[in-house]
Amino acid sequence: MTGEGAVRLRPPRNAVDERAVAWWRWQLLITTAVPVVVLAVLGVLIGPARSWLLLAAGVVAALGLACTAFLPAWWFRVHRWEVTDDAVYVRTGAFRQEWRIAPMSRIQTVETVRGPLEQYFELATVTVTTASAKGAIRIEGLDHELAAGLAERLTLITRATPGDAT
Repeated sequence: MTGEGAVRLRPPRNAVDERAVAWWRWQLLITTAVPVVVLAVLGVLIGPARSWLLLAAGVVAALGLACTAFLPAWWFRVHRWEVTDDAVYVRTGAFRQEWRIAPMSRIQTVETVRGPLEQYFELATVTVTTASAKGAIRIEGLDHELAAGLAERLTLITRATPGDAT
């Protein structure tokens, strides 16, 4: 595709909501707490393996807390999104960054999802399903009202966009 309406790989302009940092931290804390509690309980109950299980619980807790302290702020700096009349642009990832573009003509469905933690932080995720084998594009960490408006806007744009014949 060439010309003014060309869809090209470029950095998306919009950052996710700042509350996403706290949301990601809570997700990491919960993900860390489950194995730490299991290992600690097993360490208390199983005498012969107590030292190894408690050591493992400590290591998992330390790694989880380190990830919780540093990764969400990093993710906030990296995660970007943008919607134009031509495409949806998303950049995610920390160590392995992924940039995705979904031309409007390829969008099949648009969904807004709010899990329990997202509801608490008044955030939402917009999922854009395309005709791509790569799968859906997810824009996480959006203000829930912005996400609802974005889903409505995407629906209107894709309804007015002719399908891609390729």
